[in-house]
Amino acid sequence: MATRSMAERLQEWKLIGRALADRAGAPFRRVVRSARAFVEPAADRLIIAPQDLRTADATVATDIYAGVFVFSGQIVECNGRSPFEMPPPGEDWARVLHGFGWLRHLRAADTATARSNARILVDDWLRISDHPPIAWEAEVVARRTMAWLAQSPMILAEADQGFYHRFLAGLTRQFRWLRTRWGEEPPGLPRLKVALAVLATAIAVDGFRRHIRAATRRLDDELRRQILPDGGHVGRNPVTILEVLIDLLPVRQALAARGHPVSPVMMSAIDRMMPMLRFFRHGDGAFALFNGATTTPTDLVATVLAYDDAQGRPHGNAPHSGYQRLEAEKTVVVIDTGAPPPPEFARTAHAGTLAFELSSGNARFVVNCGAPFRPVKDWRRVARTTAAHSTLVVDDHSSAHIRDTGLFADLLGPLLLAGPSEVTVDRAEADGAVAVTASHDGYAAAFGLVHERTLKLSATGDTLDGRDRVVPFEGGTGEAPFTVRFHLHPSVKVGRLGEHDVVLIGQAGEGWEFHSDDVVPAIEESVHLADLHGLRRTSQIVLASDDGGPRELRWRFTRTARSHAKGR
Repeated sequence: MATRSMAERLQEWKLIGRALADRAGAPFRRVVRSARAFVEPAADRLIIAPQDLRTADATVATDIYAGVFVFSGQIVECNGRSPFEMPPPGEDWARVLHGFGWLRHLRAADTATARSNARILVDDWLRISDHPPIAWEAEVVARRTMAWLAQSPMILAEADQGFYHRFLAGLTRQFRWLRTRWGEEPPGLPRLKVALAVLATAIAVDGFRRHIRAATRRLDDELRRQILPDGGHVGRNPVTILEVLIDLLPVRQALAARGHPVSPVMMSAIDRMMPMLRFFRHGDGAFALFNGATTTPTDLVATVLAYDDAQGRPHGNAPHSGYQRLEAEKTVVVIDTGAPPPPEFARTAHAGTLAFELSSGNARFVVNCGAPFRPVKDWRRVARTTAAHSTLVVDDHSSAHIRDTGLFADLLGPLLLAGPSEVTVDRAEADGAVAVTASHDGYAAAFGLVHERTLKLSATGDTLDGRDRVVPFEGGTGEAPFTVRFHLHPSVKVGRLGEHDVVLIGQAGEGWEFHSDDVVPAIEESVHLADLHGLRRTSQIVLASDDGGPRELRWRFTRTARSHAKGR
């Protein structure tokens, strides 16, 4: 196994030192901020409720009323007790419970029973004095605050004065908690969620309006830091863009409704992110599975895209985010051509540089395994390895290291480190065809080689030509064994057509063939992790080259039959 370099060790200790310094200063900052916060007025009255764009299911309200709570694939039956008194079956289940996002299902039911049930459950939470630490994680508090604000018309309907005051006291406590701990939440999406929750509360509560300007500045700072010039997120997870827009759009609406100016930074971030939603979408509406992306709520994507006035075709080059999109005649190829994100944003990043996905019409063919939608054993870690992606893997090693144990992980989380430092990209378009050639040095230090990949999509979208090769780096031999993996979507039926040919049949009869002259393609088992219902068995095509084998492999996907579906 490759050992860590001195440069990597120095980087890790630098990150540890920064984290320890931040923690050492946190108590002092918290005392100062708390002293300021608690001399300020408490929440007095709600004047607006930001809209909740998340889709809701009224049938879930029936389960909740019956005391059955199904979160993250785990079920708890309360049998007359409060769900907040029940031992949680897992941390993810507890985070969803204390985040209160499920209140939207009670709102969708739109009955007196559902409204009463929502009020009782919120009151249960308010009356408990000692909640578990998970309930006070920064992102959980932010989710709970946003949910309470958005569902406040339902929660407060027919409420008595006592509950109304308890509810406002709860909002005040959470608002102060978030403000006094600014900067202590994990970088990335959690920090953006906290900034959004603070601003939303300042807009919604009359007594907190004096904080709107400061909260807007803080949100602007995070948007500048995290939303890249091309509209992608610094953490490189496609789904993060959707997660940001889900809350950012209602906050923008609430600002405008209250007569407050919407900052140019916020408007620009929204305008840049909208096209990126289309950039990452396949023909079936699902996002490409890169860097922590999991199953896509396509109905929610459609809801958010309804706010996109441009409604334009996505651009093909996202250089700041590190992705390329090739598209022709309803064939879509998305390629990861970026280095791992900065370490502080790499908690869910994957070692999938130069991986790609291929879809045709509504059928997805080549995919990455994706991140598990629900927690299942060690699969989240497996999903982050290079072998779980449709790319080249050298000697069964990942192109970046995952540090998820020891002091480092305890302080900073399971970061992805020491991946490719240089990724070169060249895009060429001629006569309707698009070709991308990219390389990365993620294997240079350990194996003395560079991976170079070329993908070319024809103008008709009927062929995708590929070439993978390993090139010696600074005196290396480049002779390590490697494999090129093509993970297939579970809906694809696969079979051998000849020694060097594999036939693929997708949804509605869409047909493709895979061919490689250089080595005989093998068909092996794989697993699709990004599925709403859990792990799914699937297959993968594997091209293998040993130490003395070819250093360059050429291959081709050719469409042989179009979908029988109407409109294709």
